Amino acid sequence: MTTAATPHTTALLPELSYLALGDSYTIGESVPENGRWPVQLAQALRNEGIPLADPRIIATTGWSTDELDAAITAQEPLGTHDFVSLLIGVNNQYRGRDVEEYRVQFAALLWRAIGFAGNRPERVLVLSIPDWGVTPFAVKEGRDTARIASELDAYNEAARLACTQRGVAFVDITAASRARGAEAAMLADDGLHPSAAMYAEWTRLALPVAHRLLAHA
Repeated sequence: MTTAATPHTTALLPELSYLALGDSYTIGESVPENGRWPVQLAQALRNEGIPLADPRIIATTGWSTDELDAAITAQEPLGTHDFVSLLIGVNNQYRGRDVEEYRVQFAALLWRAIGFAGNRPERVLVLSIPDWGVTPFAVKEGRDTARIASELDAYNEAARLACTQRGVAFVDITAASRARGAEAAMLADDGLHPSAAMYAEWTRLALPVAHRLLAHA
């Protein structure tokens, strides 16, 4: 006698809480709520049997590291969460701010993220900053795309090093943004921010890492 395969279910497992910190890339400027990458990631993990709740998102288009830090402080206490993601820095670079300032402020945000994860660095996930220099917006504005790429590489290296030092997972989505970020299907209507399809690419890259972090929650 054979039995049908049992689909993944999270019904009997306790729900895991998720805090997502960032800027326009986390709040999903110009995409519906279910198109945001943290929301897509939570759904993908539930599909794999990990009962991660949809995220509480603290993010606003235009925020830099110091603005995100201030917003977090304004909303405290945020409590402890089972999973925390962080993606921040593009607006620092866009405004021409120094990478050393970013290094210091990102490190402080990373410590806060670890604290929100119950002082468990293994429950924190950082995504790299995508390269907006490949977008039609940057081309139309006559931006120096090589300079944007170089500065973002420096920002991302600072973030990656901070994550390595603290035992935090770092997922590189910058290469994907450079490979496909100029495609119409990968862009929102403003020609700058990612579409839900691009966020799906980021989710695809983040999913195996997030699954590993939460597999034994």
